[in-house]
Amino acid sequence: MSKDFGSWVKSGKPWIWLNAAAVSASLIMVLGLLGLIAVNGLGHFWPSPLQEMQYRMPDGSVQHLIGEISDTERITVERLREAGEPVESYGDAVDIERYLIKTGNRDISGLDFRWINEPSIISRETPKELVELERTEWGNFYGFLQDVREEGKLVAGKDAAWLELQPRLERVRDIRKLIRKLERKDIGAINYRLEQLRLERRRLELDDEDTPEAIADIERRKQSLQAEFSELQEKLDARYRELRRDSITMLAMGGEAVNIPLANIVRAWQPNTMGFWHKTGFYLSSLWAFVSEDPREANTEGGIFPAIFGTVMMVMLMALLVTPFGVIAAVYLREYATQGPLTRLIRIAVNNLAGVPSIVYGVFGLGFFVYVLGGNIDQLLFPEALPAPTFGTPGLMWASLTLALLTVPVVIVATEEGLSRIPRSIREGSLALGATKAETLWRTVLPMASPAMMTGVILAVARAAGEVAPLMLVGVVKLAPALPLDGNAPFIHLDRKFMHLGFHIYDVGFQSPNVEAARPLVYATALLLVLVIVALNLTAISIRNRLRERYRTLDQ
Repeated sequence: MSKDFGSWVKSGKPWIWLNAAAVSASLIMVLGLLGLIAVNGLGHFWPSPLQEMQYRMPDGSVQHLIGEISDTERITVERLREAGEPVESYGDAVDIERYLIKTGNRDISGLDFRWINEPSIISRETPKELVELERTEWGNFYGFLQDVREEGKLVAGKDAAWLELQPRLERVRDIRKLIRKLERKDIGAINYRLEQLRLERRRLELDDEDTPEAIADIERRKQSLQAEFSELQEKLDARYRELRRDSITMLAMGGEAVNIPLANIVRAWQPNTMGFWHKTGFYLSSLWAFVSEDPREANTEGGIFPAIFGTVMMVMLMALLVTPFGVIAAVYLREYATQGPLTRLIRIAVNNLAGVPSIVYGVFGLGFFVYVLGGNIDQLLFPEALPAPTFGTPGLMWASLTLALLTVPVVIVATEEGLSRIPRSIREGSLALGATKAETLWRTVLPMASPAMMTGVILAVARAAGEVAPLMLVGVVKLAPALPLDGNAPFIHLDRKFMHLGFHIYDVGFQSPNVEAARPLVYATALLLVLVIVALNLTAISIRNRLRERYRTLDQ
């Protein structure tokens, strides 16, 4: 028996099974973690039923409450007693269940979450008439819809108010889209052109070319733009007046009547009347709003589209920058450099660079790229904008370059490995046919090593997309007023700051003034970051697989 066991161990099969078990355990843990993130994040968008409660306060008074159950937990009576809560009415209970109720209405009560102990609840109902409002500020509002008003005049009372509210909300959404177009596209473009005229005049002054004719031409164009601006501003003011026309009256918990302009409402729904398919449609629309809209309320409300856009654009720009640098360095080390102590020292240095903490790259990027390189670029190319910096401040270009520097060792090592796998006979055959070394490298060696290059790019993308620490120093911000890509020349603005999913998670999770409201958004954003990284990697992997298929003879 012992002999058979020893033979089995020497055969190596136990290690195969141990490796398989380790891989399986790792996959289970990864999938379990993703499942936990998905449940806590995506569940936030499912419409929960609204409840109307009456509960007894510690002093014996009865309070009225409207809200949705956000979380539940069991807690020991002893713990409540230690916290100073009266527990005499709980009898002999050892532990009780308590609910975290999202009550909204933060502008009225100051709090939109509170814990309620189950034994303190006197009554609990789910009236169908309860309405939930998503607002542009102050979070959600819960209550009963009383009436709809137009310019202060009653339009529909309590019975017909809900039917009257929906088309008016649709009208408000249409007006809000027109306002966004006017502000960001039309007026934004004019403001951008006016700023370019100001810089053009300043450059003429610096070059001593501010002749009366040149100044008159600039003033003429400026007056034309200002006339367009005034016309658009009148249209914008008219839209805002239309937006503020309608309002509703809501009855909040405690019986207080609150007037809410429809301009402050994103959407309204009655969750207690919604069926499964209605909730499913609402859920999908909420997810779409989350990934397609701008953030609000210190990033705890609204969507995260600017963060998605900034992350993808930065990673793509980083990949474009790191690939040529990494490939050129690898080609030199493998194909041209003399293989001696100096080359070995360079390889050791490259490998050590991969272990440098990312924040060190951020400090280097801030000091060299932003202050030194960016400051000199401003002096040479943008003197008219000084003292306001153009490239001498953190932005998309410097963030991409910093991450390219951070990930270039990965690309170098992967490309070198690919070059080393190409048989020497292929190089010698190409040279024997009359090709130069450069032609052999460009037309034969590099195409065959392209799958290895793509492997390096995949590893670089996987690391760069999740980095946060260096980006905090070289370009990422809490809220970017404009995307790095728009319709104004030169269309791609590499000097602009941008939002990033990783920093957004940090900001919402650790800097938010409303922790309970931010928690599900942290999970949802983390899941989205994982999905973005997976999508970028799958794209690169598909390209690599096509290249491998094309140069399959390499493995033969």
